[in-house]
Amino acid sequence: MVKGSRFVGSRLLSEAKKMEISEVRVKLVANKDDRLKAFCSVTMDNEFVVRDIKVIEGTGGFFVAMPSRKMSDHCEKCGGKNHLRAKFCNNCGASLPENRARKDIKGRMKLHADIAHPINAECRRKIQEKVTAAFEEEVEKSKQPGYKPVEMDEPDDDVPEVIS
Repeated sequence: MVKGSRFVGSRLLSEAKKMEISEVRVKLVANKDDRLKAFCSVTMDNEFVVRDIKVIEGTGGFFVAMPSRKMSDHCEKCGGKNHLRAKFCNNCGASLPENRARKDIKGRMKLHADIAHPINAECRRKIQEKVTAAFEEEVEKSKQPGYKPVEMDEPDDDVPEVIS
């Protein structure tokens, strides 16, 4: 096996089919003063969906933020779960130590962890390009009379049941 390669089934990942982004849905955010501009869902290979991808306006333009969750820890006194910025335990009210969050390589507190994310630069670039293009297209559509926002959530009864 080649160093750094991964197997997918019986094939090397390098030989596996490249991922195609088959659909991007964009739901614009109404608050004009906020840096968050849209929520998106990305469908890959017509088989897998990642929801809650965000389009954020940064100093260098728009960028894509993958879905994430707030990091948490547990109270030393009662074991209750708390967000890392909490000053007091949600369960017992005990005072919590400050600066419990780990720091990233730039020294900033790591308060969120990605739920899903690209594992290489090529995939990240592909997602960034497709999502920002779809976002800009949706912004233009929203300026037209009679614009109807994209429906993001599909009812659970649209998802086929798994039969074992």
